[in-house]
Amino acid sequence: MQNEQNIAEHYDDEIDLRELFSVLWNGKKLITGITAIFALVSVFYAISIPNQYRATALVSPAQGSGGGLSGALGQLGGLASLAGVSIGGGESSEAQVAQEIMRSRGFIEEFISENNLAVEVFAAEGWDMGSNQLEIDSDLYDIESLMWVRDAPRGKNPEPSGWELYESFSERFSVYEDKKTGMVSISVEYFSPELAKEWVDRLVIGINQHMQSRKLEKVNINIQYLEAQIQKTSIAEMREVFYTIIEEQIKSKMLAEASPEYAFVTVSPAMAPEEKSHPKRALICILGTLLGGMLATLIVLVRHYAFNGSDKK
Repeated sequence: MQNEQNIAEHYDDEIDLRELFSVLWNGKKLITGITAIFALVSVFYAISIPNQYRATALVSPAQGSGGGLSGALGQLGGLASLAGVSIGGGESSEAQVAQEIMRSRGFIEEFISENNLAVEVFAAEGWDMGSNQLEIDSDLYDIESLMWVRDAPRGKNPEPSGWELYESFSERFSVYEDKKTGMVSISVEYFSPELAKEWVDRLVIGINQHMQSRKLEKVNINIQYLEAQIQKTSIAEMREVFYTIIEEQIKSKMLAEASPEYAFVTVSPAMAPEEKSHPKRALICILGTLLGGMLATLIVLVRHYAFNGSDKK
């Protein structure tokens, strides 16, 4: 009896499988039609997406741990901390600080503003390779009148806000650190390969200048503080300590002023890419076709079993 039951269940399974293939075969025209429509739509969609190019610069942290200025000032670190001044420490983390600053809204907004990139960042929709000119969305920006004309969302102006520019630029910009080598990759993906390369170069220069100015400002504040402490104390030994620390702060200031590549040293400069990085048109077409085939198969099966179920009732 048990064997007969197993045979019957196996026979039912075969009938269900045959029925499934029969349903799909009877609906082959619908499946083929829907799949073809999805394939054509995916092809047209893939073609409509403009090419984008990724430029990348490989840089190395300029500040080394345990050497250079930090090693020279290590013996004064304790005295400086007693005086309320930080010297020589934390130089090994300058690169990490620089990376976080590069990703910050303040730095990106300042970068866009200083280089006057609002139109390129927010209104560009493509690049004409023949004329080497950006294609600007006329619904957002009028090139002739040099005015923003977009239909802004409620509560916003036609000219994009700093937050909108920051979000738009952040989608194209990336900073990645290789934990094994310590090298940092700075990349920009954009419609124009030349502009992508130019922006990467400007970003490297900009972060170096920012970190250099930040260091000089910190050193100047330290020197002013130490000079004020010298005026307040009459203890000769303390005055000598303050003068020694000021001397090292001046050395630190001179080192920063003489280092254009203060935060990052360029190992491999950015090059204008010749091959696009986006979109992956073949992948878009394949996924679109597969999606159409799966949707068509589901429609055929649902229609068959739904109608058959209602007829049986």
